[in-house]
Amino acid sequence: MTAPGGDTQHGIRRRNLARVLQAVAAHGPLSRPAVAARIGLTRAGVAPLVEELLRAGLLVETGRAAPSGRGRPGSELAVSDRGPAGIGAEIGVDHLAVCAVDLRGRIRARVAADAANRHSAPGPVLRRLSELLAEVTARIAPEGLRPAGLAVAVPGLVARGSTTVVHAPNLGWRAADLAPGLAAATAPGDGSPGIPLTVENEANLGALAELALGGDGGTRPGPPPDFVHVSAEIGIGAAVVVDGQLLRGARGFAGELGHVPVYPDGRVCDCGGRGCLEQYAGEQAVLRAGGLTPERAAAAHPGPGARIALLARRAADGDAATVRALREAGTALGIALAGAVNLLDPQAVVLGGALAGLAPWVLPSLERELALRTAVAADPGRDGGPAVTVSRLGADGPLLGAAHSALRTVLDDPLHSCTPAHSPRTRIG
Repeated sequence: MTAPGGDTQHGIRRRNLARVLQAVAAHGPLSRPAVAARIGLTRAGVAPLVEELLRAGLLVETGRAAPSGRGRPGSELAVSDRGPAGIGAEIGVDHLAVCAVDLRGRIRARVAADAANRHSAPGPVLRRLSELLAEVTARIAPEGLRPAGLAVAVPGLVARGSTTVVHAPNLGWRAADLAPGLAAATAPGDGSPGIPLTVENEANLGALAELALGGDGGTRPGPPPDFVHVSAEIGIGAAVVVDGQLLRGARGFAGELGHVPVYPDGRVCDCGGRGCLEQYAGEQAVLRAGGLTPERAAAAHPGPGARIALLARRAADGDAATVRALREAGTALGIALAGAVNLLDPQAVVLGGALAGLAPWVLPSLERELALRTAVAADPGRDGGPAVTVSRLGADGPLLGAAHSALRTVLDDPLHSCTPAHSPRTRIG
């Protein structure tokens, strides 16, 4: 974490405020001594930082802490359920969604709408998304919450350090800068300050959600620090996490698993290549292989996840064509992932998005291909290849990841987030 201000006294203070807030957000409620122990400062050094965060409304006192040595027991600290909220938005091929998450990680408002976004120009899509953003903002205002940042998940390539969607084949978008179309949502024009905007690939945000929310706080742990997260809807994307950080690539395009060729002389893909994974394991490919017409299926089962639910029902009912199509999709996924596993040696592969709902029929053939094709499986000195797990977040991963990503604006720089007025910024996570 690098907060603004460098190593000046002001910069050090801002970094320490962020460290205190992050410690309480991740591990609270905590007493003041516990905060000091976690971040490696003295109690005297932590005290003024806590007081500043209390005055800003980012922390609250919840009651007495358990005694821990000499002196009177203090109060436990928790992040506030009022004040800043992270706003996440998702642009899907057939839907739009927006949610607001408070500093405690709770969803405080959520709206979604079916939308035929394929080959629709960005302008109308962003206008409808802005309406949903306004609806969520209006819902959270009476609860004392205000947007602190907006992150938008898109099914396409996003240029690193920008808000521009370079190419989203399933939307038909090229070189589309989303910032102008979302100007009303990020700088409302009512005198309130503008908020930072992040535009990010949906698979990357799904991986960030897995890092933040993948465990259940009990028997199920979160993902290891090195994993590949595979996300699917109509397209297929992946995110690579190394040592707890996204591997973005030089231009920000890392993770385009859907366009890895699995059968080099195979079907022509929308990207211009041949034999891409998406042509064998994407939603439309699986529908066709299962004997369904994608267009008719979309008309009869509109909305996010509807066709995936249809495939799951047919497979659960024992429909032979659907089961075979899902098995073949798993084979193609295994071939594509074998290259990633051999190259990166991750500890785990996490199936998210729509794949989570189809895992019972996809996993066996996927795991078989990984076992056949990864070098680590043949290494007698190791315990075998990476574990393949299923995300408990499912299709909600990108939207939740977007909302939690937007909260980084506050967690990384609390001083700035509670400044009464500041100029609009664009920040890419």
